[in-house]
Amino acid sequence: MKKFMLATAAVLSMGVASNALAADLVVGVSWSNFQEERWKTDEAAIKSALEAVGADYISADAQASSSKQLSDIESLIARGANVLIILAQDASAVGPAVDAATDEGIPVIAYDRLIEDSRTFYLTFDNVEVGRMQARAILEAQPEGNYVMIKGSPTDPNADFLRGGQQEVLQDAIDAGDITIVDEAYTDGWVPANAQRNMEQILTANDNNVDAVVASNDGTAGGVVAALTAQGMEGIPVSGQDGDHAALNRVALGTQTVSVWKDARDLGKEAGNIAVQLAGGASMDEIEGAELWTSPAGTEIHAKFLEPVPITKDNLDVVLDAGWISKEALCVGVDGENVAVCQ
Repeated sequence: MKKFMLATAAVLSMGVASNALAADLVVGVSWSNFQEERWKTDEAAIKSALEAVGADYISADAQASSSKQLSDIESLIARGANVLIILAQDASAVGPAVDAATDEGIPVIAYDRLIEDSRTFYLTFDNVEVGRMQARAILEAQPEGNYVMIKGSPTDPNADFLRGGQQEVLQDAIDAGDITIVDEAYTDGWVPANAQRNMEQILTANDNNVDAVVASNDGTAGGVVAALTAQGMEGIPVSGQDGDHAALNRVALGTQTVSVWKDARDLGKEAGNIAVQLAGGASMDEIEGAELWTSPAGTEIHAKFLEPVPITKDNLDVVLDAGWISKEALCVGVDGENVAVCQ
């Protein structure tokens, strides 16, 4: 490992990738779950980046269990992982795994979800800005009325980052009395069925007097749209994020207003490249684009933030041209006369 680190550091300093130097490198990835569509895309991008330099990929699926994730990470270390990429199921419960890794000198990348630990490198999109983008799109579509906030998982710090960004945008309209947040709910595990159940209960409690829904990702948006459709309310503004294919089709159909696209291919590629650099001895502040960021709890963490893109019916060509989705998948059931890209 020492020989690998010295050699890789030398090559990285010259900006050159080498299959031979990464041949003995093992990157371990701990996934919180594979329920959401996007994680498969992330995984493929990570694998591609590692294959390009001859590094090995090993992984484990925690299946939405924080206790299983701890044992998964122990197993990844035992299997020879030289660096870990962790998508935390419960950011507050994963600490012992970070301790175990750092005790062994194994770098840790907190992938897309914050782990409140200065020893980790935080790689994600700007989730506060994602929240702002969601709220801007909904406010433009529905500048007044009763709003519902369907939040993410209470164990995922991203849920509150998103909610904070949403509130920034909506606050002036709230203060002016133009909109009223009639209810909000966290979605356990980001599970769409939980979001649907929450939305059903909120609709019942408010006699369906709801004009817009700020949902924090495409999975929860799908649950919300199902609840609205059951009440004949499909078409009221609903937000999401991730660029899930089903969500982009809903945007084309008009049952979802926006999906903030975070190109998982870029995030996965970055994770693979950063993993190789950290395992090769690079310090966190040597990562291109890294910044020293202060978390809401006051922890200084090295982080890199990628830029998201809001996708509405007006710019669906962006994801189509990027090869993110096929025209066939995007335009299922869509009247081409109303959506330019589906003509």
